[in-house]
Amino acid sequence: MPGLGYTVTQLCDDLRALGVEIGDILFVHSSFKSLGMIQGGAETVITAFENALGVDGVLLMPSFNLIGDREQRASSWHIAKTKSSVGWLTEYFRLMPGTHRADHYSHSVAARGQSAKNFVADHLSEKGLTSPWDRPPWGKTYGTNSPMMRAYEQDGKLLMLGIDYQSSTYIHVVEVMFWNERLKENPNAEYIWLDRVRLGEVWDRSGILETGKVGDAACRLFRIRAYVDQLLNIVRDDPDSYDRVKLDQKSTQP
Repeated sequence: MPGLGYTVTQLCDDLRALGVEIGDILFVHSSFKSLGMIQGGAETVITAFENALGVDGVLLMPSFNLIGDREQRASSWHIAKTKSSVGWLTEYFRLMPGTHRADHYSHSVAARGQSAKNFVADHLSEKGLTSPWDRPPWGKTYGTNSPMMRAYEQDGKLLMLGIDYQSSTYIHVVEVMFWNERLKENPNAEYIWLDRVRLGEVWDRSGILETGKVGDAACRLFRIRAYVDQLLNIVRDDPDSYDRVKLDQKSTQP
């Protein structure tokens, strides 16, 4: 890395070496500072992503509004004005001309690319799985037409850039799928909050993923569907081992 920091070309080369391909649907969880010095700052990073994905790719980032409880999030939500609360790079991405944002008070996703507008356009839909974050007039948080479920259904990839599994929101998709299966048998089934880090350790041992660096950031890259489906099967077989509430209770017992 030259003294002024990483360039678009260097970051793009790192992304391609990791496994990002032309035409991918790529969902990125990120820590901007983990990249190290960057020539041109956040714009350079986004340009590198776009170059690696090409004109047919879709770049997705969380644009979540996680400040306060759900009531506070709903009352503060404005699709064009509410800031992303999940990192500097996601807020920069949201504000870029040509970025499109899903209309959801809490778990909005932003997107860039030729098909980005359509990808995030239907989050007000009531079609699909029920979740604890569902709240009228917004649609199903992880429903059929939500951006995160579309990325799952369309075999997108998840890039964890400089962050650990604590930031892996796709564990909520596992939780929601598992809950909806149980609701069919018992309408009063409780929602189980899963231990993201413990499941991440399982995935690291048995999943199909690529690891490497983009700039200075340690990264993991893998297919969303494989990640969600494998962890869902693991949770089905032994939910108590990954139930965060029960694990916390055990840890506090004398």
